Amino acid sequence: MSAVSTLRNSVAIVGVGESEIGAQAAKRALDDAGLKVSDIDGLLTAYSFTEPYFMLGTVMCEYLGLQPRYNASMIVGGASPAVMLKHAAEAIVTGQCNTVLVCAGENRATGQTRDQAVAALTAVGHPYFERPYGPSIPGFYAMIARRHMAEFGTTAEQLAAVAVTSRYHASLHPNAHMRTPITLADVLNSKPIADPLRILDCCLISDAGGAFIVTSAERAKDLPGKPAYLAGIGEIHTHEHLICAPSLTEFGAVQSGRAAYAMAGLGPTDIDVAQLYDCFSIVPIIEMEELGFCPRGQGGRFYEEGHARIGGKLPVNTHGGMMSHAHAGSAGGLFGIVEAVRQLRGGLGPRQVEGAEVALVHNEGGILSSHCTVILTAQPR
Repeated sequence: MSAVSTLRNSVAIVGVGESEIGAQAAKRALDDAGLKVSDIDGLLTAYSFTEPYFMLGTVMCEYLGLQPRYNASMIVGGASPAVMLKHAAEAIVTGQCNTVLVCAGENRATGQTRDQAVAALTAVGHPYFERPYGPSIPGFYAMIARRHMAEFGTTAEQLAAVAVTSRYHASLHPNAHMRTPITLADVLNSKPIADPLRILDCCLISDAGGAFIVTSAERAKDLPGKPAYLAGIGEIHTHEHLICAPSLTEFGAVQSGRAAYAMAGLGPTDIDVAQLYDCFSIVPIIEMEELGFCPRGQGGRFYEEGHARIGGKLPVNTHGGMMSHAHAGSAGGLFGIVEAVRQLRGGLGPRQVEGAEVALVHNEGGILSSHCTVILTAQPR
């Protein structure tokens, strides 16, 4: 049996939660799913920059009182949550376990000093060929933004439109880190970080955690909550260091998206709402293009013309994304999965996308290095 026929509609996300402290997110996800800790026989988590644990997955099991048959800690940067969903689905389908708790988060804002936070942003790059020259994470993404501007005419105003759209959506989310609306002028006049990126073009540093629970589609029918079914998922890893990237304007979302669409039997025009990784304002612009939502070079215009807002052609990051909702390590992309599930369930008031039946989530890690695209549906297809 092919991977496509094995995973499609075989599993569902049955519980989601987000937290401010500790394992609160896991408890909320369990409550949301109508499950107990004893029902969990698999756990996946990611990594932490603020806690001194090497085997973080085992530590989480210890903390929650779990003794699962399946456990691992994933380290694929920001792509980890979506990749963990893929591993959870494969573990369930192959009989390694029945119900997997996926969780991530840390106290990025209060668990480190400002100097430590800056040091973490600069401790990147190839240890021999990049790091000696003092690059930073914002600097690498700024290079990508500059190249996109040079090739396609993307403007600073279009980058700013990403931040403004995200903040508007965050203003509708009760748990968003930043909810005060901003304007294009606010973004363009904010502190320069790495040309052309300004501080409001950059993601937050937050204390936050998130969790979701995956089980078989058959079992999901017996649980009280409304499940979100995994229709398609695709993964690709193109490089680790930016000097080895095939291009500064073309990355792996094309391949991961193509695999997810093929598994789901759907295409870009079938997507009702998208949650795109947005560590910097240039990133969702590139992802919009690579995932087929607009032509190459037109991602900035898509945002500028308001198409990514709730009520537009394709609402993007309806929770506010990492630029305004929260970014706490690998939890940043996990909140996109949580929001996708909630959109498919409905009932979100002013931030609800009307008629949302198909949601796409894209996580990326490193410097646009590792990609995983997820397609979720409200009903099996």
